[in-house]
Amino acid sequence: MARATALCSYKLICYCLFFSLAVLTQSAPEDALITQLPGYSGTFPSKHYSGYVNIDENHGKNLFYYFVESEGNPSEDPVVLWLNGGPGCSSFDGFVYEHGPFNFEEAKTKGGLPQLHLNPSSWSKVSNIIYLDSPVGVGLSYSKNRSDYLIGDIQTAIDSHAFLLKWFELYPEFLPNPFFIAGESYAGVYVPTLSYEVVKGIIAGTQPILNFKGYLVGNGVTDNEFDGNALVPFAHGMGLISDDLYEEVKTECKGNFYIPQNDICESKLDKVDANLQDLNMYNILEPCYHSSDAAENTDIKIRLPSSFQKLGETDRPLAVRKRMFGRAWPLKAPVRDGIVPTWPQLLNSQTVPCTNDEVATAWLNDEAVRKAIHAEEETVIGKWELCTDRIDYNHDAGSMIPYHKNLTSRGYQALIFSGDHDLCVPYTGSQAWTRSLGYKIVDEWRPWMVNGDVAGYLQGYENNLTFLTVKGSGHTVPEYKPQEALEFYSKFLAGNPI
Repeated sequence: MARATALCSYKLICYCLFFSLAVLTQSAPEDALITQLPGYSGTFPSKHYSGYVNIDENHGKNLFYYFVESEGNPSEDPVVLWLNGGPGCSSFDGFVYEHGPFNFEEAKTKGGLPQLHLNPSSWSKVSNIIYLDSPVGVGLSYSKNRSDYLIGDIQTAIDSHAFLLKWFELYPEFLPNPFFIAGESYAGVYVPTLSYEVVKGIIAGTQPILNFKGYLVGNGVTDNEFDGNALVPFAHGMGLISDDLYEEVKTECKGNFYIPQNDICESKLDKVDANLQDLNMYNILEPCYHSSDAAENTDIKIRLPSSFQKLGETDRPLAVRKRMFGRAWPLKAPVRDGIVPTWPQLLNSQTVPCTNDEVATAWLNDEAVRKAIHAEEETVIGKWELCTDRIDYNHDAGSMIPYHKNLTSRGYQALIFSGDHDLCVPYTGSQAWTRSLGYKIVDEWRPWMVNGDVAGYLQGYENNLTFLTVKGSGHTVPEYKPQEALEFYSKFLAGNPI
């Protein structure tokens, strides 16, 4: 607004100032206001809005969002965009199971609705937060053109940026607020690529100008080499494999644990797998949930259609292990350029291993809930699923390390946090790639505390980069450690030491 005013001639200054104030005080669209939610009988602690933003009228791309105003000071508190991963998983995962305004309780009667209670560790305690189903085709987002469901990293970032520009036009009173982007798992790709699009837009003067300050990534996939080599050191450090096996793997694989160079290396890695196969990959401290229709824990052979291959490749069988897939890409086959099958495509639409999504599935597929949150009916867009097989997803952005270097070198704040008992995206990979940036350490490795207890460890680097572990947490940190997550989240957004 100040920039716009400065461009005005002397005669128009008063008019521009008046227009600026009018925009800043404009209210959010009332037709998006949520007045009640089935399963919740109390008073909302802040305003909630939801609905669709059409980002491409020609194609009919409709991205669904659920916006929770801050319970503190919404006019000044940061605005945070939250993205879950997959690829193909809905950000209602974060809303229902992690840091949304409610804790969800299973229905007391068969066929009933889950009951909602206020979440004392909701991230809306200290921020305005937008839960976005992205890319199009995920969660409640949809397109009238099925070709839009063939998508990749770069187009997803472009689409999400288009969403943000239109969203802030709908909610212009939040433009002055500090803006952050956050996510976990495969959002380790979504977050830096979208952040880069936002920064490009700011540099180009794309309107409206977003007040972007930084980003957060939790247990995020980042780089082929670092992610691929993270599992074996993690397994050894956690006492999941023996010293002897660890030394044999190091010797035979020569430090490359994700592309076996010979049969002996592969056989040693098979032994590592055998030691880990019965663990909950999302948190080795937790038991594994088994749904009633879960498939046998065995190798599954699938054949990807030719549209799933990288250019020039032919159809070929792809062997995968059910236990290695879920809300993030598996580290025995880290994210590489080319198609990234979603977990239902890999598992023949079986349930995510060790994951119970029954509450969210029941709630979001209820007709009254859909109506209350202004979502299209099931007859129009189909069932809500935690992770979908509707999209064909292409990893076309490469390693995220250049993105992180670009963003942090410009001074944007970055918090890379990691539950230290996650087998899916182990902290050892995140710790290694953050160190590889070569930044000077400005806050040497130390514990960080919550209520006088050690909650994890962190290391701070120059250029506003922080790597942080959360002690005893798994893949989805706010789900396993809600109080600790709110603590570091609050401190980071406020720019205070953790």
